[in-house]
Amino acid sequence: MRRATTVLLSSVLAAGGLVTLAPPAAATQPTVRDLTITVTGLGPEKRTCEIDADLYLPAGASKHRPVPALLTTNGFGGTKEDQADYALGFGEHGYAALAYTGLGFVDGDTCPITLDDVEHDGAAASQLLRFLGGDPAISAVDDATGKRVRVDQVVREDARTGVRHDPQVGMIGGSYGGQIQFATAGFENKARTNRLDAIVPQITWNDLSYSLAPENGSLPGGTARSGSVSASGTGVFKYQWAALFTTLGVANGVQDYQALLADPAQFEAFFTAASLSRNCANFEPEVCTALGEVATVGYPSQASIRYLRSNSVASYMRNVRVPTLLGQGQADTLFNLQESVATYTALKRQGTPVSLMWQSWGHSSSTPQPGELDERHPARSLQGAAALAWFDHYVRDRGPTPPQGFAYYRDWVHEATGDITRAYAVAPSYPVGTERTYHLSSTGPDGGALVPSPRQVARGTSAYSSVAPIGPNYTETSALDQTGAVTDPPGTSIRFSTEPLAAPLDVVGSPRLTVQLTAPAVALSQQAGPAGQLVAYAKVYDVGPEGAVELPHRLISPVRVTDVTRPVTIELPGIVHRFEQGHRLAVVLAGGDLAYRGSTAPQQVALTTGPGVVQQLSVPVVSR
Repeated sequence: MRRATTVLLSSVLAAGGLVTLAPPAAATQPTVRDLTITVTGLGPEKRTCEIDADLYLPAGASKHRPVPALLTTNGFGGTKEDQADYALGFGEHGYAALAYTGLGFVDGDTCPITLDDVEHDGAAASQLLRFLGGDPAISAVDDATGKRVRVDQVVREDARTGVRHDPQVGMIGGSYGGQIQFATAGFENKARTNRLDAIVPQITWNDLSYSLAPENGSLPGGTARSGSVSASGTGVFKYQWAALFTTLGVANGVQDYQALLADPAQFEAFFTAASLSRNCANFEPEVCTALGEVATVGYPSQASIRYLRSNSVASYMRNVRVPTLLGQGQADTLFNLQESVATYTALKRQGTPVSLMWQSWGHSSSTPQPGELDERHPARSLQGAAALAWFDHYVRDRGPTPPQGFAYYRDWVHEATGDITRAYAVAPSYPVGTERTYHLSSTGPDGGALVPSPRQVARGTSAYSSVAPIGPNYTETSALDQTGAVTDPPGTSIRFSTEPLAAPLDVVGSPRLTVQLTAPAVALSQQAGPAGQLVAYAKVYDVGPEGAVELPHRLISPVRVTDVTRPVTIELPGIVHRFEQGHRLAVVLAGGDLAYRGSTAPQQVALTTGPGVVQQLSVPVVSR
């Protein structure tokens, strides 16, 4: 087993799944030009938007010595400046780059945020691809000189593909700057132009309705391994993250609106009824509708769920045929690992070249480990070198075909060795390991036990209740604090724990909890719809020998149970975690969480164990 793993790791390191680190490149920095690019005909409104962009050209790039190119844009609330390190770093490896501020963010233009949809954001990025392909129809002006700019320094593939203004080009970026890559690929594929050659989306979503209102009890097939997290039920609103992004979006809009004050004609035109109907606090009106619903009734309507889903790769996956190196953060309570599993599985199933990396960093802890990702010097870091190898092969047409596998970061290995390369494990695909099943029993060190055999299950009942729509149970303050103690006040949760482990237990993937709950009042009210349905929060704890609780990366799985009279299977968060010898693995059901908007009415819930009742936890375990 050790030799097989070593051979596999070596091949991945050599070919781009993870890549051997290179010495510093001796190269001249690219030149940079600040541009304003006009994109037209966006969406059904046929909007015209002005995009703030920087064009980076590596030394020596010319019409006679053209180079490949990258397109990159910011995460939510950011600007083109956030992508400067990528542009400079890949520029030193011979790539031109166009870094731009996404629609709706601070760029002096009043086009609203459209949540990375295909018909606005994807269409705009498609025109930027044409600009890189030398299309004179795309108006670009150098802000310093006022002169029109046309690109002729990028390699063209028109003769090979039969598509006009087709550059050698890839895309890279994270979060909001990750989803735009899918939107661009989807737009290009639907238009049958397919100018985009490769993408490297990081820490982004599969289905935004799941991201902002997750429902982990009605996933297709019960798991993200189905290739989807688009649940059939109504999710539980992630209000803290949503509040953060709403605030950022509004603040960006305010800064852009300030530019209107200097031009009375623009100011008057913007504040017409027609304009305001298309722009709600710098968002599309559907966003404000969804926020209003949650504020009044506590959950999004099916129309809002459909809108959020339409702004997600889940709704147009079949149109994404571009080789995809997908990175997702283990430390991420916004876009969790399950979203990457769904995207990876769906792309792999349809034959799209895809590789998946579960990295240490994400929205909840955004600093990579030393040597993990260096945007400014990509070849000196594992993820940067992997992206470079991906682009060299699929964009530049040089180098070996990168493997289409699965790699994941193990913090316990990194802590023991300080070696980022050894900290990553690799496998041919996801999932890995085997499932180990525990059965819930009514007696144990925390009031409930997890036992290996159904014959060890004791008959009994555990009960808890919710007491408020928000909280009182605490796991995190989304995006702001991951240090506070995890708490479950008495009576608000039930816990089932193993005996102290005789050996370390390595979990890679999503455990699944199958339970039959009893809630008589909810059984009567659930027919009224989501407002009357049971809301619960499932989570896995690592309990130390002295009772200290660790919730891996503060990840939990909310669920809104459609029918409490039937068993429900809850997919728990994807994790990569070692439960050390002497520790206990515990599964918890709670009635509230301070980061979510739960049920308005208090709910009494019981769970009974004993013969004939299936109450079990399945855990994906990787042997050492």
